[in-house]
Amino acid sequence: MSEAQFTHWLSVTDATLTFVGGDFNDSIPLSRRAAQITTVTYCTKRVGNTCGGECTVYKGGAACVDTSKIQCLAANKNVGFCDKKGCDGNCRTLSACGTFLEDGFCYAAETQSIVVSTL
Repeated sequence: MSEAQFTHWLSVTDATLTFVGGDFNDSIPLSRRAAQITTVTYCTKRVGNTCGGECTVYKGGAACVDTSKIQCLAANKNVGFCDKKGCDGNCRTLSACGTFLEDGFCYAAETQSIVVSTL
């Protein structure tokens, strides 16, 4: 999902949003180290091909982000998602998503953690 797609999704979603990490009001998209920043959105509900419900938006650098009860996710870079906390267990990458949904989201039921990398 590109930054433009993410901004559009934010403007039209009826999801309840929680923001975690960096400054989401940064009006300078090409700020220092911007290439190392990843934005990941993960949500609790999937209805048909739409992702929503309660969504958390993580913006930051490399991290293992523990989640719970998510159904779908999207990111502006390739991330990994795993079926155990601590970025352990069976992990897949967003680029190899088995079921893509609208707006660049991936169906990711059973995800317990997300691997965010600066690569």
